[in-house]
Amino acid sequence: MLDRFARFLFRRLGRRYKGVFMATQIPASVLVAVGVLGILASYYHPSLADAAVIVLATSGFTTLGVGSAIARQRRALSELAEWAQRGARSGPEAMAAWDAAANFPVRSFRRDSLATNAVAALPSVAVIVIVLGLPLSAYPVLLAAGAIAAAYGTIVTYSIAEFFLRPLLESVDPDLPEGVGFSFSGLPLRKRLLLTLPVFTAMTGLVVAAVVRRGGGTGELAITVAASLAVGLTLSLELTVLLSRAITTPIAKLRDALARVREGEYEVRVPVVSSDELGELSDAFNRMARGLAEREQLREAFGTYLDKDVAGFILSGRFPEEGVEVDVSIMFCDVPGFTSFAERASASEVVSALNAMFELLVPIIVRHGGHVDKFIGDGLLAVFGAPEGFSDHADRALAAGLEALEAFKRTGGPLRVCVGINSGRVVAGSIGGAGRLNFSVIGDAVNVAARVEAATRDGADDLLLTRATADALAHTDVPLSSRGHILLKGKSDPVELLAPERQLADTSLLTPGGARREPRDPPVRPLP
Repeated sequence: MLDRFARFLFRRLGRRYKGVFMATQIPASVLVAVGVLGILASYYHPSLADAAVIVLATSGFTTLGVGSAIARQRRALSELAEWAQRGARSGPEAMAAWDAAANFPVRSFRRDSLATNAVAALPSVAVIVIVLGLPLSAYPVLLAAGAIAAAYGTIVTYSIAEFFLRPLLESVDPDLPEGVGFSFSGLPLRKRLLLTLPVFTAMTGLVVAAVVRRGGGTGELAITVAASLAVGLTLSLELTVLLSRAITTPIAKLRDALARVREGEYEVRVPVVSSDELGELSDAFNRMARGLAEREQLREAFGTYLDKDVAGFILSGRFPEEGVEVDVSIMFCDVPGFTSFAERASASEVVSALNAMFELLVPIIVRHGGHVDKFIGDGLLAVFGAPEGFSDHADRALAAGLEALEAFKRTGGPLRVCVGINSGRVVAGSIGGAGRLNFSVIGDAVNVAARVEAATRDGADDLLLTRATADALAHTDVPLSSRGHILLKGKSDPVELLAPERQLADTSLLTPGGARREPRDPPVRPLP
């Protein structure tokens, strides 16, 4: 109910929500101060007039102390109220707003609590001594009792501040950047328990003693204060240590386990050592870790049957379902004379030879920024420029083709490959239906690339590329020779084909001056 009330105030008050702090902290502090005066009155039995003077003076000094602290916090409160009503925020602005709101209580109380309590307690105790005509020796006793009350009031107002800042934090949280790192800067839970329980125990001792005892003056009050502090700092301290260990130890184990999960250790588990909320949290973490391990296994299996970069891109959900038009370079690789080889060799020899061929081809394609679209019997289709957008996709495709031919010459295996490359505009997207999809590229440029590879059978060239690919080359300085305009199957107009004049021993991408380029520089035009 209180949470709903705070959210209601936050929505209704807007920028005026900062007034909630003044409307709650000052009355709460004054209420604690008046309660302490009631405790002290049981030891001295002041007259009604003296009690009224003391109450008014103490309330005034308390209001002054808390009010001055709020005045010092006014700028921060105004910024928080401004952030709260700004609506959509940029990433850095949202992070700054969240940090300011989350750490406002601990920062302001560390800075102002001592001065606030001094302004409230020192003159208030002096007024009590003067009005009641007490000796100066009563001042430190009354001040000790006031210190317990001041600590109690500080904890109460700190908790109130945290409570009323939650709606603001909830409004800022959706604007935080995805995956933003959390920095631990608040009051640790263990320290909060070590501070809170002894103060509450000492305050309870004062209240109980005031109810049980009647009168006794400063001497009895001194005994009560000493006893309350002794109980708060001994018995409750031991209880605090046990309670804090019971709470913080499981949390610490969860933090360590979460850190290991962030590092990819999905097999980590947290022992469930209780049947309360912490045990439930530990069990939930273990189930989450098992789910992440299963998901990682699925991702690895997915990446085994699909290009790993494409798999990650699809799993990220960033690729539109309807696909996207993009300029790419298509490379077809095929084995000439494979049918004759398959007739002569056993099935195991055929599979072994094909796997050896693909083990050589695939890393070369990946190294130059390409993706294996699909394996087609004894050949494959590779794409350069999708799903990652590269402006130099033609350079990458040609470099991969040249390196592949060079690698097969060096190995001297039973199979050789022929390569056909074409560049053009295609539609890249997920193709399929009935729950079965395949990331692929569709378009005339793909068909032409297949026909270009088939044209290698009619000449002595193991690698041919179209004029479209040659015109798209941006950095490669490999000399190309035209093989004329050839009528490809399925095309109404002849297509000019070209072949590299020589094969480079070093087939890395080159700049016009011969300087090396990294084969996988970052994408210059990522697809939407």
